[in-house]
Amino acid sequence: MKYIPIIAMALAIGVQAQPAKPVTPAQVNHKYLKAFPKATEGKTRYVIVLPDKTRAEEGAFKVELIVGRMMDTDGVNRMFIGGKLEAKPLKGWGFTYYEAQLGPAASTLIGVPPGTPPVHKFVQGPSQLIRYNSRIPIVVYVSKGAEVRYRIWSATPETKKAAKN
Repeated sequence: MKYIPIIAMALAIGVQAQPAKPVTPAQVNHKYLKAFPKATEGKTRYVIVLPDKTRAEEGAFKVELIVGRMMDTDGVNRMFIGGKLEAKPLKGWGFTYYEAQLGPAASTLIGVPPGTPPVHKFVQGPSQLIRYNSRIPIVVYVSKGAEVRYRIWSATPETKKAAKN
């Protein structure tokens, strides 16, 4: 329980996720990447290749996929984008890929002081926490103009015993 305020504080102050990059054949040379189809018209394929870990180590990690886009904001209101991020099976391989569909942007309605300059920043849409697997690339298809970012979450080896009641 003592870690929840820390996580909430990190989210409140805007911990930045690492941007994933659109993949080109020269950038990523993963042996399983050829199993995933190229992006269709109007879509971009993003690929995340995670740092190698042993199977025993991977249980202590999760990957948060975050889809959104860079937008001009007023710098005062909190903005967010609707949409969905879906896991889909890659037929014949047993792998999973992700498809994101972004909806319209919305924001809180706090009054903006006159003369406040606009702020160009990443506005988050749907996100999903998935298991860490360094043997297979994470592939996400998004519409043009969208970005994929990710965070790697880790757990401490310490566990707590729950009280009986």
